[in-house]
Amino acid sequence: MHELSIATNIVEIVEEEAIKANKSTISEIDIEIGSMSGVIIEALEFAMEEAVKKGVAQNAKINFKELMARANCEKCFHQFEVDDFFAVCPKCASFETNIISGKDLKIRKIKFD
Repeated sequence: MHELSIATNIVEIVEEEAIKANKSTISEIDIEIGSMSGVIIEALEFAMEEAVKKGVAQNAKINFKELMARANCEKCFHQFEVDDFFAVCPKCASFETNIISGKDLKIRKIKFD
């Protein structure tokens, strides 16, 4: 389960940000997960529950938001949502497409008490 290592990294990052902000508690964390990131949201939710058990984020509300992946057609420049790495442009049927978003995971917001 690589989600546990991701959760541990998230906790390390938010704890570093708390130190920078000179805060002792975090009340809320917003996390955005791309639909093609390879992260299973339910597994990350469970892993985050374990990862925050001690430290400044132990009582934080953690919000997860899945973002649909988007691709760009190199032929007609149409942008569209995708759920597969081998996307076909729905406008011109070209296979010359590039995924432009949805493969990442971001900590969007950290709210301190």
